[in-house]
Amino acid sequence: MTEANKQEARERAILCALDTGRQVLNEAEAVTAAVSASGWARTEAEVSLEELRELARTAGADVVGTVLQARPSADAALYLGQGKIDELKEMVDADRCDLLIFDGELSPTQLRNIEKATGARVVDRTTLILDIFAQRAKSREGRLQVELAQLQYRLPRLAGQGTSLSRLGAGIGTRGPGETKLETDRRHIERRIKAIRQELKSVEKRRNMLRARREKNGVETVVLVGYTNAGKSTLMNTLTEAGVLAEDKLFATLDPTSRALRLPSGRNVMLIDTVGLVRNLPHQLVEAFHSTLEEAASADVILNICDASSPEYEDHLRVTEEVLKDLGAEGIPTLRVMNKCDLIFETPHRTKDTVYLSAKNGSGVTLLLEAVEEACPKPRVHVRFRFPFEELSQASILRDDSAVLDEVYTEDGLELEVICSARMADHYKEFLTEQNKEDEHVSDDRRQ
Repeated sequence: MTEANKQEARERAILCALDTGRQVLNEAEAVTAAVSASGWARTEAEVSLEELRELARTAGADVVGTVLQARPSADAALYLGQGKIDELKEMVDADRCDLLIFDGELSPTQLRNIEKATGARVVDRTTLILDIFAQRAKSREGRLQVELAQLQYRLPRLAGQGTSLSRLGAGIGTRGPGETKLETDRRHIERRIKAIRQELKSVEKRRNMLRARREKNGVETVVLVGYTNAGKSTLMNTLTEAGVLAEDKLFATLDPTSRALRLPSGRNVMLIDTVGLVRNLPHQLVEAFHSTLEEAASADVILNICDASSPEYEDHLRVTEEVLKDLGAEGIPTLRVMNKCDLIFETPHRTKDTVYLSAKNGSGVTLLLEAVEEACPKPRVHVRFRFPFEELSQASILRDDSAVLDEVYTEDGLELEVICSARMADHYKEFLTEQNKEDEHVSDDRRQ
């Protein structure tokens, strides 16, 4: 298909949103954050509608118009008011529109009523995001996670499809109207959801085993998190030459990528990319990608990547920090990485917990590597212990949490040569051999 034909095949969409008047920013924040052309802080609906436009573009649609209605709450039957729906019908006919995209989650009743009133196909924000994820997922795990989210979203929306497809049974007690298509579809979806969850459990088990192995072998991890299209993949490529797809689109990459990263001192860590976040990310997707996002909860350092050129950068940081809190990642050293600083003519620099850089041209990357090294826990140590026979239970605990290099039973007990955390070595310092005791005292590596 030629480029012209591809462009012609793109769906023409109208964006629809409800403005309840809630402002994204309070008066104090409005001084330094997003403001509209008129100088007033933009409402949440205006910011979300702009993001919906980018989502539609990423999904492959051409936005030919927008409808934004101010009202206290959504109409139970039509989401928008009847007058706006009539106006929408005229726009659909005039612009030869294929699709209406609503910036909210529609109920099955609202969806059917709007489609009937306008004659156009209708999707809501959740369906749009799920569609993008379905396009972008490449790995087996990613596709399963997206399918699970789609089925969970579709299941409660099967109602109301009619009973015209009911079928008859073939035995005593099954004659009559029979089982409806609705019931068979629901049962099929429930079976598929159960099967996917079982498969994802095995994938998660393998992921947890790899994570435990990394921890035992002393592999430190640095995890990239952040709002979608903030430049995580570009930064990953700049730091490690990972070759990850990097495009100016939302959710350009979904599948996590892990690469070795060498810090200025020569210390090696594992750099892990995660799925991007977005405002009002469907809870089905958060649940489905939970195991992937959990990499952040076990990381040694978290890099919160943010697009410094975005007028909503503070809101993006807040969304990411809320997700990290939900994942139980509080207390882990976190650096804010303000990417694309060249677009706001900001010179690369760093403060206590923030680094300003440009991943695209590589400026400021050295500052980031230095900040990561400072945030990482103290390195693991190579030590030798001697445990008396009556203390072998302690040796068992140490063995489980360390990489064992040598293990020898003597007449005095058990000698273990291990690589373990400085904290663990300090905890068992009474069992260190004389050679280790002469070395520099091993200090606690707990995050401070």
